[in-house]
Amino acid sequence: MEPILIVHGGAGDIIDSRIKGKFDGMKIAVRIGFQILKIEDDPLTAVERAVNVMENLAVFNAGYGSVLTETGEVEMDALIINGTDLSTGAVGAVRHIANPISLARLIMEKTSHVFLVGSSAETFAESQGITLIPTECLIPPKNTSTEPLRKYIKYGYLFNNRNG
Repeated sequence: MEPILIVHGGAGDIIDSRIKGKFDGMKIAVRIGFQILKIEDDPLTAVERAVNVMENLAVFNAGYGSVLTETGEVEMDALIINGTDLSTGAVGAVRHIANPISLARLIMEKTSHVFLVGSSAETFAESQGITLIPTECLIPPKNTSTEPLRKYIKYGYLFNNRNG
């Protein structure tokens, strides 16, 4: 049976200027993940690496390019699940991690925990050799606005639904 890998580039409306970048990024993510599936037959690594690609591209709301909080901060969450045994690892509200999905996987594989949040997650990351990076390194030059979040808070679902 041929392996299958599906990725998605987030939810919500995508402005026209970001469509090509998102499609290109998803294609790269799928190619890398699929190669890992075919060569190494390792679904978890395939998923992690595919998500890493998206975390490293500013067009996605993950890692580098994360939407800023209302106060202009980066806070990221990530979750990974092993489909074979349903083991799970997750991080919440991390601010200094380039690839939160990789930290989530370490939580799943190296701890008895399922979910670590904020500074506890970052302390664990450091104990695993992950270098914490300054938050400003995760903010692309054009991503200094909190306007998308402010509009969502004000208008909620209706803001994202063009059909009213």
